Amino acid sequence: MPKALSIATYGCAVLLAAAPAVAQQAPTNSKYFADNQERIAENHYRYTGHFELQQGETTLYADEAEVFRDEDRAIATGNVVFKQGTNQIAADRADFNIKTRLGTFYNATGMASFQPARQQTRAGGVAPPPMTGQNTDVYFFGETIEKIGPKKYKITKGGFTTCVQPTPRWNLNAETVMLSVDSYTLLRQAVLNVKGVPMLYLPFLYYPTKKDQRATGFLLPTYGSSTLRGQQLHNGFFWAINRSQDATIMHEFYSRIGQGVSGEYRYNYANSNGELSTHMLDQHEATYTTDTGTTTQPAERSYDVRGGLNQTLPGNMHARASVNYFSSIRTNQTFNTNVFDASRNNRRYGGNIVGAWYGYTLNGTFERSEYFYNTTSSGLTGGAPRVAFSKSERPLFGSPIYFSVGTEYVYLLSETKSGSVIDNKDLTRLDFTPQIRFPFKKWQWFTVNSSFNWRDTYYTRSLDANNAVLDTGVNRRFFTAQAQILGPIFNRVFDTPNSGYAEKFKHSIEPFLTLQRTSSIDNADRIISIEGIDRIIGGTTQYAYGVNNRIYAKRSLIPGQPSSAREIISVGLTQTYYTNEQAALYDTHYATSFSGAPPSHFSPIQLNVRAMPSDGINTSFSAEFDSRYHSLRTVTLTESYSWTNRVQSSVTWSKKFLIPKLTGFDDPARNDHYFITSTNVHTKDNRLGTLYSFNYDVRTSTMLQQRVSGFYNAQCCGIAVEYQSYNFSGIAGVPIPADHRFFLSFTLAGLGNFSPFNGALSGVPR
Repeated sequence: MPKALSIATYGCAVLLAAAPAVAQQAPTNSKYFADNQERIAENHYRYTGHFELQQGETTLYADEAEVFRDEDRAIATGNVVFKQGTNQIAADRADFNIKTRLGTFYNATGMASFQPARQQTRAGGVAPPPMTGQNTDVYFFGETIEKIGPKKYKITKGGFTTCVQPTPRWNLNAETVMLSVDSYTLLRQAVLNVKGVPMLYLPFLYYPTKKDQRATGFLLPTYGSSTLRGQQLHNGFFWAINRSQDATIMHEFYSRIGQGVSGEYRYNYANSNGELSTHMLDQHEATYTTDTGTTTQPAERSYDVRGGLNQTLPGNMHARASVNYFSSIRTNQTFNTNVFDASRNNRRYGGNIVGAWYGYTLNGTFERSEYFYNTTSSGLTGGAPRVAFSKSERPLFGSPIYFSVGTEYVYLLSETKSGSVIDNKDLTRLDFTPQIRFPFKKWQWFTVNSSFNWRDTYYTRSLDANNAVLDTGVNRRFFTAQAQILGPIFNRVFDTPNSGYAEKFKHSIEPFLTLQRTSSIDNADRIISIEGIDRIIGGTTQYAYGVNNRIYAKRSLIPGQPSSAREIISVGLTQTYYTNEQAALYDTHYATSFSGAPPSHFSPIQLNVRAMPSDGINTSFSAEFDSRYHSLRTVTLTESYSWTNRVQSSVTWSKKFLIPKLTGFDDPARNDHYFITSTNVHTKDNRLGTLYSFNYDVRTSTMLQQRVSGFYNAQCCGIAVEYQSYNFSGIAGVPIPADHRFFLSFTLAGLGNFSPFNGALSGVPR
């Protein structure tokens, strides 16, 4: 999977185009033409006036030339033009060996055309300019261009650019360029000029020059600055290992805190793919002065590992693995520019192997996840390992009754840390669950789906009367019977041939009722609750009731294509009644079940609304209403809009309401209220665009983060900038209240660049 064009790819094309000949013997049928020919000696000839030398597809023009046939040598002067295919070089003088095609061009310029490889842009990685697949012109120059071997060239005081204009916007100059085609290129005293202004100096530069789609080489650096880390310079080196593997190595310099290194490895084969990114930050001691005083940040080393893989195995099996792990929660929350990565308080890693045969499924999983409450307290969960074996539903003896069974073995991790205090509740759990199901679907407008399952679960550890953990096993058995009733369903169709939106509309009213009975569990108070199935409340009957309203529109999305029906609006209203009020505390169907509210026989009333009138508009709204205090608990509104691929916008608003008499909602300091938005606007050809996003805390009137990126791409170069302000309030151990970050990156046609590991400039199409 191609990653990017590095500097090497275009460097190869430019210098190949500048080559005076290919590495092969000259044909014997060389032809000479001129207005005048003079024989000076036996094998010494002088040609004047419109001199022309032809050798197959190679042609050399000059005002005059001297040819030494015994030496196979030609010295051409005055308006020298060398042509080979679509490439050409113009020079004041050329000293050329006709037989070996080795020689030197003096004060030379040239033009070449080549077909670039197609590349892909990936956020957070190398970001090459868009490639259209059309021929690309390259302009090159030098005081001397000398061919010293079949595939080796030396260019002195020269350079090249892919910006072929009367006044090129950029060029790369070097004191000396040593080029070995399909091998390496060395540049000494290299300077990158943009509109005549020197932008980057490198005393020595090495990169291979290959004809492959990808080439190993250095990437254009990215500059940045930060209040917390100071001036920044991010450098990258891309290694094209082979057609299916590549790697990027990056170095980061921070003037205020130290330096960092990172790497990314990717592979993509027919039956497997994966990637792994690592980052290490070596911070030295730093002092910060604010209005409140001076703070010294201690030295710290931290690392971050992210990755994933997918692997197809023999025997209809598949393997997956993922890692998202950091060593320092403080560094993770202050380093990343992406607010969702920065606010992440969870580190995890795990793997999974699954296989399916003849209706049976075997699933083996290892997972470890740790959640941080602050820098010294955390909770560890996971399964190490977890093995599940199940049989999918099959008709029982040819009847309309379906049978399935599931089993699971898991060693559950459960550990909390608070400073030096550790509370460990690890245990082994064995679970066996057979189920029978009877679906009644005789009428389309009324269906009943009934099921009965029995669960037998064994735990190797348990609780005593004082909730202390014992190394004594406990067995839990119970059954659950459930009936899901849908209907009667009421439908009405409206014909609207002249509406301009849809030919027909359909309104569907779908009342539903779910009855569930869970038998009593005598030893429920001895169960160590770690996962959802451990928190089942026995002796409970639940009644979940509600109604869904759906509106469908029959319309043609593509002109000339047949019309099809699609749901454009849905409105759902539901509530649950529990005979045992404790069950309300563990019902995952409601967002506020775990908010700390006291037990209740009634759940909140839940409203869900979704509207999708077109492919570009998607709006969802959800709310939970407390039926006892007649007040809203929570509200969430999400809207997204897109117009072709030029405009993408999203808005999210969420609020937790204050209910003075309801525990969990009576503290104004804990009633979150957020507004989040993101907008991406760019032209059709990605010539100009901007990205803007912010996260606003309405309760505290605080802008948590604000980020704006912009880019401009001219014919053969471009620039991308980004500014972000990030509020560190609520993050312990940070010496400054906020960080202000700036990043700058250039895009030169064909010269690869990249986004830093922290996510800066990611998502910018360049």
